[in-house]
Amino acid sequence: MRTTLARFGAASAALCLTLCAPAAARASGPGPADGRVAAEDAGAELVARRAAAAAALRPVAGAAGTPAQGVRPARGTRPTQGARPVTRPVPRPGPAGAWRPLEFLPCPAAEELPEPVRCATLRVPLDYARPDGPQLSLTVSRVPASGRGGAVRQGALVFNPGGPGASGTWFPLLADRAAWGRVAAAYDLVGYAPRGVGGSDPLTCQDPGEWPQGPTQVPAEPSPAYKRERLAAARTYAAGCARHAGPALAHYTTLDNARDLDVLRAALGERRLSFVGASYGTYLGAVYATRHPDRVRRMVFDSAVDPDPRRVWYLGNLAQAEGFERRWADFRAWTALHHSTYGLGTSAEAVGAAYEKVRAAVARTPAGGVVGTGELRAAYLQAAYYDDVWPERAAALAAYLRGNPAPLVRQAARDPATAREAANATAVYTAVLCNDAPWPADWGTWDRDHTALARRAPFETWANAFLNLPCADWPVRERQRPVDVGALPAGPRLPRTLIVAAERDGATPYPGALELQRRLGAGAALVTERTAGGHGVAGGRNACVDRHVERYLLTGTTPGWRATCAPHPEPAPVTLDEGPASAPRALLPPLV
Repeated sequence: MRTTLARFGAASAALCLTLCAPAAARASGPGPADGRVAAEDAGAELVARRAAAAAALRPVAGAAGTPAQGVRPARGTRPTQGARPVTRPVPRPGPAGAWRPLEFLPCPAAEELPEPVRCATLRVPLDYARPDGPQLSLTVSRVPASGRGGAVRQGALVFNPGGPGASGTWFPLLADRAAWGRVAAAYDLVGYAPRGVGGSDPLTCQDPGEWPQGPTQVPAEPSPAYKRERLAAARTYAAGCARHAGPALAHYTTLDNARDLDVLRAALGERRLSFVGASYGTYLGAVYATRHPDRVRRMVFDSAVDPDPRRVWYLGNLAQAEGFERRWADFRAWTALHHSTYGLGTSAEAVGAAYEKVRAAVARTPAGGVVGTGELRAAYLQAAYYDDVWPERAAALAAYLRGNPAPLVRQAARDPATAREAANATAVYTAVLCNDAPWPADWGTWDRDHTALARRAPFETWANAFLNLPCADWPVRERQRPVDVGALPAGPRLPRTLIVAAERDGATPYPGALELQRRLGAGAALVTERTAGGHGVAGGRNACVDRHVERYLLTGTTPGWRATCAPHPEPAPVTLDEGPASAPRALLPPLV
């Protein structure tokens, strides 16, 4: 039986995320979009003020935000206070003045969040230019600060795990993990499902009958005919997004996510935001910090996306494919080092040849009738994200080549139980990234760039391209202009922030952390896990990194401009007979 945390990891693994990236942004200068952004920002300010006013009302007993028993509010802070499957978002009428304090009650069964986690619903406008127009409901989860050890309550700590398209409602479950214990004593741990995700009026681009079914067969080198097939499928998918979402499709953007985040801050009764973002969540946090530097209290960026507007999102995706290639090589080198356990070869090249042998076999006859080359690649992409899966992935290859396909089937087969979540997350991922920035509309550009890249980074290049290809024919007329992260408004200064990154992270390559630090300025500290490549650094994998994160969240102190930590130990080789090798993942950033 899967645990609640495992459920979220399984759903995200089904997606095999790729944080894609951009073509050059539109020329700057005033235009119709600028007027619309101004109207949306004005509406967002109105909604945030209403939420803050509602939060200031004293909640009734048992409602959101009353501090846990024995917890004292910190000086200068105030007490703060059901998913259903649908085929398209269901915006609801939103009369002015209808704001009430968030009311945290037992979570809907669909969330699979046990006590003491409680859930509330936050209503936000679908279109911030119409603040009293149709509304979306966002699911918010929370565990109050425990106050252990006499800790002084410091407010709410909000978490976004990335994607876009991933839900963070599981975050409060980490309150009893050792790595988060002292933080959970001082902060309410708050997760939420962003607009369109999970229980937050879920977005979809396909009918259930159109969801991917296994096995899928993906050629190692796509032929012209296969490329035409994928281009047609991308156009069909984009049209499906428009058909299911209608005019609402344009309102799934990072800017709207940042506006929702500010409304959530206000609804929690917080004057300033304390926030942890992982993967895409770092970009969301960086956009928020750029737009509202005076509303930031603490901000941790874990595994940073490159925020350079020129790379959001097409060019950044090309860089990611190269990062995955490096990390795929790391996995093969580790497996070769443990040849005595796995017998897959004594060099990275030999292990790669073993993988190709398995690939050719499942191309002829899908493993267990359900694992083709598409499922195989998706399963082994996780090795480019997390080294804690290396032992089981190596063991599955070895078992298959010895005549036992069962471990590979268990690890790679699609899980029907997560199909709806996977389809929903892919829809939100696609909508946000396609809306966020201009993309090349000409297939020739995609083909030329990815053909050249695949010569040196074949493992994930074409899968990334085809995942993001709906953006080439996206049905939303007006794309966003990426925010110039770090271009702060006159006056307010951004307080100290903390960036943590692994030097060989494949999903969010390390240069992105350097670029984020450069843009955020002298108050941004960077902690680097040397020579490591895990995606998601904080929260239990590396004690040195965790000490920096904990100290910053509890005291606001950073280690200066740059600090380094030794890498966490690589996993020990474990055979399938010895049981699973991996411990619970640190911050569980999703594979979206």
